[in-house]
Amino acid sequence: VEGTHLTQRDIAVLGDRTEGWIAALQLAALSMQGREDVATFISNFAGSDRYIVDYLVEEVLRRQSIETRSFLLQTCFLNRLSSSLCQAVTGSKGAGEMLSALDRNNLFLVPLDDRREWYRYHHLFADVLLTHFTEELRELLPALHRRASDWYARHGDRSEAIHHALAGEDFEHAAGLIELAIPELRLHRQDAALLNWIQTLPDETVRRRPVLNVGLAGALLSIGAFAEVEDRLRDAERSFAAAPDLAAVPIVVDNEQFRRLPGEIELFRSALAQIRGDMDGVIEHAQRVLELAPAKDHLARAGASGFLGIAFWTTGELVDAYRGWSDCLEGLQRAGHVADVLASTIAPVDICLVQGRLTEAFRLCESALEFAVVQGAQSPRGAADVHVALADLNSLRGNAAAAQRHLLISEELGERGATPRWHSRWRITRAQLGLAEGDHDAAIGLLAEAERVYLADFYPDVCPLAAMKARVWIKQGNLAEAFHWSAASGVTVDDELNYLQEFEHITLARLRLAEETGARIGKSEGEAVSFLDRLLQAAEGGGRMGSVIEILILQALARQARGDAAGAIVPLGRALTLAEPQGYTRIFVDEGEPMATLLKASLRARAAPAFTRGLLAAFRPPEQRHRRIRT
Repeated sequence: VEGTHLTQRDIAVLGDRTEGWIAALQLAALSMQGREDVATFISNFAGSDRYIVDYLVEEVLRRQSIETRSFLLQTCFLNRLSSSLCQAVTGSKGAGEMLSALDRNNLFLVPLDDRREWYRYHHLFADVLLTHFTEELRELLPALHRRASDWYARHGDRSEAIHHALAGEDFEHAAGLIELAIPELRLHRQDAALLNWIQTLPDETVRRRPVLNVGLAGALLSIGAFAEVEDRLRDAERSFAAAPDLAAVPIVVDNEQFRRLPGEIELFRSALAQIRGDMDGVIEHAQRVLELAPAKDHLARAGASGFLGIAFWTTGELVDAYRGWSDCLEGLQRAGHVADVLASTIAPVDICLVQGRLTEAFRLCESALEFAVVQGAQSPRGAADVHVALADLNSLRGNAAAAQRHLLISEELGERGATPRWHSRWRITRAQLGLAEGDHDAAIGLLAEAERVYLADFYPDVCPLAAMKARVWIKQGNLAEAFHWSAASGVTVDDELNYLQEFEHITLARLRLAEETGARIGKSEGEAVSFLDRLLQAAEGGGRMGSVIEILILQALARQARGDAAGAIVPLGRALTLAEPQGYTRIFVDEGEPMATLLKASLRARAAPAFTRGLLAAFRPPEQRHRRIRT
């Protein structure tokens, strides 16, 4: 365009808008003359532009027969066109022949498949038709949208059926279709679509439909909008008994869903209790679900078991927590909810890690992925998270190559195969691999990124990212930053010990050990050792053998630092005995040269299990460390 500067992006957008139509490019050039904000014009360029409208009306529309103009009028609102759909919308048996004639005459029709069964109008042409026929369409559109909606519903495309019902403002019809779509939407975790559809409806329509009301409550829960949830649940409960006033009589399309509502309402109340931190409430409502939900309502019963798992997990009752999650996974598999099986597998895997059961954690991950394959799911939501878990598990066993492979698979699956927590989990595991390579700075950077993208969910945050960063600072010898973390976290060696803060307390013990070893500040000698004794007793009492192994390792290192080599071998030997069956490697290797020295001493004293020699082989010479990791 003479006198007009177009960027590459402007040219690309204009090409997309005109779809290569030369005349449209020329008309766009006319419209751009004298405009200052060309980029904005191009972004908004459509068939409402007066040059485009005038050209197509004069050169195209007025030359068409009455029958053709009528067909264009009645079909211009459709995103896709087929012979059967057009016949249903126009009521004309000759719709198929008309569509073929438009295609033969090259009248702005774009084929969407090789068999020429589906078409669409050129975007600008469709815009012109909608603009030109504005007055005629005002009265026709509601009926046309209803016909399109009915056709799509008959042919199994519920999404398009709902779209046309809403577009035609046939809200009662749309509400019924949305209600019927809820099970499938939940199956594929399409909470955003459900929320968008329900919120498009008038509120009074939703409130008269208990299934929709509870569906809205669940969708709001899924995005963290908790304020309105209880109000919706109470509305649904009130509708169970139809009121004499006919305006208040509940409308139900799916009777099966309606029968399941009492259990579903209790399930959502269990979720609300968990959000408030009311674990007694979580258990009470979850148990009510199991009493109310029909035996075949696998989804509600699975959800209740999951919330029981969360409640027991939060209080450190890990055996009961694991049982709850096992029941949850079994129910989700029976319901055929692949995405939920994958996403929910992460919880029992995390519990297994605390319990020191790496083999069981591997089994859970592999079983979940196998279930997805059997169900024929393609890149289902949650698969990326399971691969991150497998990366972490392989890393714990010292198999860096397998860990990298699973991280790469997870990264390739990306958003489409991930839950909201994936973004932080991926970076945390990547950081742990960096630490194994001795790249502390990259690990700190990745953990800081993980902190920025972290999204809380229903699971207890038992390994806070701030404490993870503190551990890296301790390894670096940057105790000043670690002490800042200690002050900010509020944890002290005199705390009453509990599972939720165990990771932070062990981190504090590491800091105290580093402080005492370096004799930086005049702390009472042995404070870290006595603190570790308390931590060991608490972890053993709770069956948290993963924590027990780490604490025993720290006890051994503490005694070694105080010159008690013989005393150090005792807790080390026990840690090795617990670790060997599960294949733990990294937990020893990450401690560096002091641990290598201890392992050699334990071998000389014949106080180490057989796998200790293989473990020593995993310690690389210092010159092979400190390689940069890919971020």
